[in-house]
Amino acid sequence: MSAALEDGQRHWSAAALQQAVDEAQAWLQGSATQVLASVLDNSAAYVALDEALLATGRVHVPLPPFFTAAQMQHALAATGADTLVTEAAWAQAWPGLTWQATHIAGRDLLSARLPGKPCHLPPGTAKITFTSGTTGTPKGVCLSREAMNNVARGIVSALAPLGIERHLNALPFSVLLENIAGLMAPRQLGTTLITRGMQSLGLQGSSQFDASIFHRAVSASQAQSLILLPQMLRAWCGYLQHTRQRAPACLRFVAVGGAAVGPALLQAAHALGLPAYEGYGLSEGASVQALNLPGASKPGSVGRPLGHAQVRCAADGELEVSGSLFGGYLGDNTPPPVWWPTGDLGSIDADGFVFVQGRKKHVLITSFGRNVSPEWVETSLCSQPAILQAVVFGDSEPSLSAVLWPLAPDASDATLQAAVDRSNHQLPDYARVGRWTRARAAFRQDTGLATANGRAQRPAIWTMHADLLSTPPVTTAS
Repeated sequence: MSAALEDGQRHWSAAALQQAVDEAQAWLQGSATQVLASVLDNSAAYVALDEALLATGRVHVPLPPFFTAAQMQHALAATGADTLVTEAAWAQAWPGLTWQATHIAGRDLLSARLPGKPCHLPPGTAKITFTSGTTGTPKGVCLSREAMNNVARGIVSALAPLGIERHLNALPFSVLLENIAGLMAPRQLGTTLITRGMQSLGLQGSSQFDASIFHRAVSASQAQSLILLPQMLRAWCGYLQHTRQRAPACLRFVAVGGAAVGPALLQAAHALGLPAYEGYGLSEGASVQALNLPGASKPGSVGRPLGHAQVRCAADGELEVSGSLFGGYLGDNTPPPVWWPTGDLGSIDADGFVFVQGRKKHVLITSFGRNVSPEWVETSLCSQPAILQAVVFGDSEPSLSAVLWPLAPDASDATLQAAVDRSNHQLPDYARVGRWTRARAAFRQDTGLATANGRAQRPAIWTMHADLLSTPPVTTAS
């Protein structure tokens, strides 16, 4: 009989993991916890604690370890969390708390009571997930157990024909995408979870990723499925191409989401043996809404809506979703409408495939009056092997400009120019990049150029590079 979870030290049977869940429930009841915040690495302990909280009707507030101290403090205060559980290595971030040793699912953790003040939560709130917007202040999204289970069931139904028996948790459980699609759905399906600490997979913080470590870990795990962010897939493809290797033969399905992927990257992945398929979702919809699948995919699309979700296109081109929606934002008593405006512009074709063109609020209007979504152009640029990150500007300008961070630090200007030229060749004239500059720093949280979840901080990137973009470029696009 296959294990329910393998953590590198122990193979947890279904009965043993359930016993750990039961013990975590008993601890929760004894501690009088109602709202528990966790700052944890991926482990059997996270799984046991998460499932115990769901089973007992308590609220879980999973916080990513890469949140800043200010973001952590904001989240704890806003949720009214009365208990904090974390790893010993991270407890020093709260020197004023009185810590107690807490043993959950074979892992030594620390817990502390917090002076949390109860706050109003939407009825049925079981989990509060925080998303970092462009301001860097995390926004709490309140999710019910029913909504999360509905999404998990939709994913299970879609993936059941693939016969996946082993799933590697490649993203932190504190990220909603992995929590729902990489934990709840596999658990419902009876899939074995291959759960490792993030550093052992080559992932540090929100955006530092070592593809060589990751490749070895995937090969050793014999995983058949995993979930990646686009930057992880791009780096992995670059590593495989550079080392002239192919993807591990064990893989059957690699879901890619969290940001735009682009057909060129997916094509490169497939050529390397990576069965990568783009999906689409948002926290307000309890994660995944649409997904491409083997035998049911279209280049450039994010797939068809899954069974739990409905997607439509408003008159102005904004995508709206319904089904399994969140209960509301933390601190806002306004209930969400039946159809939630996603803020994404897109379209739906005759076959039901959803296409996303970019964020509604990010639309640029050139001095020639053409509307351009910068994400569309950025996806094209990042589809070029030489470019790892790109941010596009050009509001009220005659042509677009871009700030580029290369995949290889020593990439020459000529190499980057060739990449821009190839991208421009795929775009209409009004969406082509007329000037570009090399970024002064990578787009990461520690450089101030990205949010905690890796989203580019456009105003900060512009401020750092305005002097370069407002002068004649050294090279010009052909």
